[in-house]
Amino acid sequence: MLARLPIVIGLVMVVDIATLSNVVSQDKPALDYGFYKTHVEPIFLKKRVGHTRCVVCHAESNNAFRLEKLTPGSTSWTEEQSRRNFATVSLLVNPGELATSRLLIQPLAPEAGGHVYHSGGRQFASKNDEDWKALVKWINGAK
Repeated sequence: MLARLPIVIGLVMVVDIATLSNVVSQDKPALDYGFYKTHVEPIFLKKRVGHTRCVVCHAESNNAFRLEKLTPGSTSWTEEQSRRNFATVSLLVNPGELATSRLLIQPLAPEAGGHVYHSGGRQFASKNDEDWKALVKWINGAK
């Protein structure tokens, strides 16, 4: 009986390593800068009924969602600023993993599955909001 025990343990380890290999090799979608710039970044500048624009609170903020400050009189970011915003915002999402992407969950109403706290209010009342859907597309690798 003791002679068989090491063989069983060895087989279990082989299965675990094979399973781990499959999990690690799964490709996550890449975040596309072009899609971000044309479909996601404009959301941060958009005035939503009953809310202020994201950029108002998040330009040069001291939290993880820190957007570049707009140049006075400008209505959009420069290419360099957009690239910095992309880098910052990319850290707030887990490509292909919507439930753990803070950019989606933080501003979504709790009744729709969002986070309980967001001092900027509920930017998205439901997952049916077109802007929320644009964020989902980007996180899922849309180009």
